[in-house]
Amino acid sequence: MLQKKTLRKQEMGFSRKDYEFLTEIGLSSSNLGCFVNGTWKGSGPTISTVNPANNQKIAEVIEGSIQDYEEGMQACSEAAKIWMQVPAPKRGDIVRQIGDALRSKLLQLGRLVSLEMGKILPEGIGEVQEIIDMCDFAVGLSRQLNGSIIPSERPNHMMLEMWNPLGIVGVITAFNFPCAVLGWNACIALVCGNCVVWKAIAKDRRIHLVSFTGSSKVGLKVQQTVNERFGKCLLELSGNNAIIVMDDADIPLAVRSVLFAAVGTAGQRCTTCRRLLVHENVYQTVVDQLLDVYKQVKIGDPLEKGTLLGPLHTPTSRKNFEKGIEIIKSQGGKILTGGGIIESEGNFVQPTIVEISPNVDVVKEELFAPVLYVMKFKTLKEAIEINNSVPQGLSSSIFTRKPEYIFKWIGPQGSDTGIVNVNIPTNGAEIGGAFGGEKATGGGREAGSDSWKQYMRRSTCTINYGNELPLAQGINFG
Repeated sequence: MLQKKTLRKQEMGFSRKDYEFLTEIGLSSSNLGCFVNGTWKGSGPTISTVNPANNQKIAEVIEGSIQDYEEGMQACSEAAKIWMQVPAPKRGDIVRQIGDALRSKLLQLGRLVSLEMGKILPEGIGEVQEIIDMCDFAVGLSRQLNGSIIPSERPNHMMLEMWNPLGIVGVITAFNFPCAVLGWNACIALVCGNCVVWKAIAKDRRIHLVSFTGSSKVGLKVQQTVNERFGKCLLELSGNNAIIVMDDADIPLAVRSVLFAAVGTAGQRCTTCRRLLVHENVYQTVVDQLLDVYKQVKIGDPLEKGTLLGPLHTPTSRKNFEKGIEIIKSQGGKILTGGGIIESEGNFVQPTIVEISPNVDVVKEELFAPVLYVMKFKTLKEAIEINNSVPQGLSSSIFTRKPEYIFKWIGPQGSDTGIVNVNIPTNGAEIGGAFGGEKATGGGREAGSDSWKQYMRRSTCTINYGNELPLAQGINFG
């Protein structure tokens, strides 16, 4: 259970001993929040950074102004002209150096992520490690930005594809992954020859691609704004992810996976498991085991060893949790465990399991908190229909040993999500695969596979090295 702590006034804020590590990464009680042309600046409004575990102010940040932004974009535009002419492997070496710099401060930066966002320390360190891994990935990618040679139907002609930089890529990230998502975008965009603006403005015509991570509602507005100027959009939006447990599943493995997927990051991942679909033959066994492990969840300061569930990010998030529980009850949901807030200085709530029908409206929405809906099914066909019945389409998983179930699940009549797992949870994606989803999740792909192509401009090039002018499709004008 969460232990309330009384802190002496002089220990609060940046001066607390717990925050001494911040000086090792160049932070103080007052910080400039805009990096322009190699210099930290800030002439905009001042905001406070707050520890969500106790809602106490850590430090102040002076944000950039419109003037700072314009200065930065001018510098970025000039830099892009130079950067895109640097050979890709040389760009990769610069990204390698970025990774080395992050690696040297891994623990401090991981602690910063946990302190500011509220996720537990292993997750904070893991997130910084993810951007380091992306740097390593991008170094190898910098030598593999290959185009295709295409057979031409015309004699003495050569067709090929060229991939060229876009110029400037804008990245808008969400609070829950302040480090990793930037890494997915920036590392690849940089080796592709682009300059990167973090927290970009969607209306700016100088930004050729806007990569947005956040809610479907806001993502739709960003897409509309960017489309109006014929810019490109890469969207990573909401998830409403399901885990299916078949009657032949390894139950202990499934239960451990559900716990991590539903409770991890206090339910504030886009890949969090929101819905648990259990075959009727093993339903009660799975629910009973899950209720038992939920009792063992340690809730508290995310920086303390052994904590599994930290706070929600803001007091507003906690209020949204309360409103969500009321809506769940009004639509017939039965609270099996949790369902309340924890009276404390921080934004803590109880990890919650709800028995509910898959057809009610609230199940179709994403409540960004540790709330898990459980429901039973009779056949795999029914489970797949429930999985696919929500607007979102990010991640999904099935627990089974049967090959016929597995290949049905990952095939054309199976899950309609972008990430389709077997015998692992819905969260914890590897960087080597393309990350993203379908439907209201936006359709974007980041990180591995051929996601790099989104950050480049494709040119189909035809070269005539002969003396005649044959036309395609055999057309002859005489």
